[in-house]
Amino acid sequence: MKDFESIDFFRDDAVVTDPYPYYEQLRSRCPVHREPHHDVLMVTGYDEAVQVFHDADTFSSCVSVTGPFPGFPVPLEGDDVSELIEQHRDKLPMSDQLPTLDPPTHTDHRALLMRLITPKRLKENEAEMWQLADGLLDEFLADGAGEFINGFAGPFTLLVIADLLGVPPEDRDEFASSLRGPSHSGGGIGGMGKEALAHNPLEFLYSTFTAYLEQRRREPREDVLTGLATATFPDGSTPDVMDVARVAANLFSAGQETTVRLLGSALKVLAERKDIQDLLRTERDRIPNFIEETLRIESPIKGDFRLSRVPTTVGGVDIPAGSTVMVLTGAANRDPRQFTDPATFDPARPNARRHIAFGRGIHTCPGAPLARAEARVTIERLLDRTTDIRISEREHGPGDSRSYRYLPTFILRGLAKLHLEFTLTGEDSR
Repeated sequence: MKDFESIDFFRDDAVVTDPYPYYEQLRSRCPVHREPHHDVLMVTGYDEAVQVFHDADTFSSCVSVTGPFPGFPVPLEGDDVSELIEQHRDKLPMSDQLPTLDPPTHTDHRALLMRLITPKRLKENEAEMWQLADGLLDEFLADGAGEFINGFAGPFTLLVIADLLGVPPEDRDEFASSLRGPSHSGGGIGGMGKEALAHNPLEFLYSTFTAYLEQRRREPREDVLTGLATATFPDGSTPDVMDVARVAANLFSAGQETTVRLLGSALKVLAERKDIQDLLRTERDRIPNFIEETLRIESPIKGDFRLSRVPTTVGGVDIPAGSTVMVLTGAANRDPRQFTDPATFDPARPNARRHIAFGRGIHTCPGAPLARAEARVTIERLLDRTTDIRISEREHGPGDSRSYRYLPTFILRGLAKLHLEFTLTGEDSR
């Protein structure tokens, strides 16, 4: 890696393939360090990251998705910029999405989402996952080799969330074709290029769910969409249809993309590490902790931004009001103060679940149970239907010189493609 201070984390391709040396350099200086290119305070320490996540009074989430790009629309001056944030929030990209909202709006909108992701609904959705996985694997495994990200992970996660949200089966092909766009190649949010981000890249989801919800309010049915359409805020008031559509769209877009990255990382480990693959084949009860360790060592989200409302101190570093802060979850999850030998993948790591890949505080990912279930079902069925899973050397090179391409974004961490080869069980090899 070239000179540390010359690296621009948000623009430099050098940190796309392997950002971890950069994270370690940052942490070695201080767990809270101001990078020189965009004036962002980078938080790499675990305890410091948790402090920021839990302090929603001090840190606004209005810039959580885009950080310093395109920048706040007016100068942030004074010792309390809360009023400026509220005055200009709507001018920021993705300002209508749940991750960028602050209380009390966030509290109300998250409550709508939690009406959807109930334990009962998740249990029903998981039951459907097994059939969805097998249906896709029938085709994906047929040739004994395939590209996993686009051949299974993307379609599977899309179908799972479509089922969770109650998208009619006859509409799911349209969802798949409309949403199979730049996200899987790294375009859009967090891209390393200098193009501006559109204010709202979710028009298809908004318009589609608005139509569903308006129809269900006129003609209720015994289905998931009707439950979503008739959900109320905690005070009993009825939200605008667009508010509900935004909640559904956020679950669809954010949940699907990050789970694809989790599945890619998990299968890469299984295919690279035959010892771990064999262990999970014989001891299936180890799969949940394997998933947690995957989330720790390769967090699907590199980081999350916050904007300080007032002066504060984190990790002994003074943070003025109006500062952009990036909590690097991928770095915090490798903090040696929290995780012993943090760069080593240990499927039996006793504290693996202490990772913060799903965030902490009021913005903890509400879809975490869904992502865990999708990963477990995927791994279980692949192990059931194969006797060996390998990396394609033709596509990624031999074991001592592998080559992988990662998404060129400063937000997502994951493989763009993963080519695998399989030895199928007797039933699947027929």
